[in-house]
Amino acid sequence: MPLLNVKNLKMYFYTLRGWVKAVDNVSFSIEKGDSFGLAGESGCGKTSVALTTLRLLPSNGKVFDGKIIFENMDLLQLDDKTFDRKIRWKKISTVFQGAMNSLHPTMKIGDQITESILAHEDVSKEEAEERAKKLLDLVGIGASRFDRYPHELSGGMKQRTMIAMSLACNPDLVILDEPTTALDVIIAAQVINVIKELQKKLNLSMLLISHDLSLIAETCNKVAIMYAGKIVEYGDAVSIFKESLHPYTTKLINAFPSVLGRKTELSSIRGFPPDLLVPPSGCRFHPRCDYAMDICRKEEPPVIEANREHYVACWLVGGKK
Repeated sequence: MPLLNVKNLKMYFYTLRGWVKAVDNVSFSIEKGDSFGLAGESGCGKTSVALTTLRLLPSNGKVFDGKIIFENMDLLQLDDKTFDRKIRWKKISTVFQGAMNSLHPTMKIGDQITESILAHEDVSKEEAEERAKKLLDLVGIGASRFDRYPHELSGGMKQRTMIAMSLACNPDLVILDEPTTALDVIIAAQVINVIKELQKKLNLSMLLISHDLSLIAETCNKVAIMYAGKIVEYGDAVSIFKESLHPYTTKLINAFPSVLGRKTELSSIRGFPPDLLVPPSGCRFHPRCDYAMDICRKEEPPVIEANREHYVACWLVGGKK
């Protein structure tokens, strides 16, 4: 059984103009020990998937259909108290985008990590503090900074603190939402190295959300590409990056500069992402696709297994003509 199995998830946001179809019939699974990357343009629904999994939706967010199966439990069916105490942070933790907004500005970082341990586990304060110090050592900050306030740390240290806090209760799954956003390239590289080291040491199961394909390629063994609330391609990282099948995936990869390859003009994706209040008919990518056919404008393509464990939703791949 997969550690996490998302089945046909539909989650919409209500606005005065109608329902925004942020997550529309999304399915994927994460095995124990997997490092799973979720990629796509801003506004495609990546963070909405994470917020739905963590049950942290705002008041205008509503799940219309689907299941989120975690360790044989449907997370959407659990009562709030059970989910808060037994699942969120204990079994599934997260590193939110922008650590500067996630840490309490008037609490020492050691106290914040200690508090998360005491809230979910029956241990003494001394034991919790000792674990917090070991976590700070683990992520490269050092136990000597246990009594520092967030404003005394650099952006990279704050992000490492959030990673340490996410590991406080030894969760089975860690969700990292754009962990290198707002960091310069040197600090971002250090954070990436911390993530990779933790994967090896702890055999972490991880859901990494990012629009940075280089980050996903370097840290993930499985990848799903999202566009306009839907997953359009899904498979192991090597096949996705070397043998991409969906035109959107190919465009995304070609729009990213290669350090080792020959210097060429970067590709771009014409147009803009669709309005999810009224998404396009058929394939949602067809208004921006160079290969769109009549059927692309009329019928939504099914998700098919094009190669072994490589799935794609595109009429160009084994579909009608």
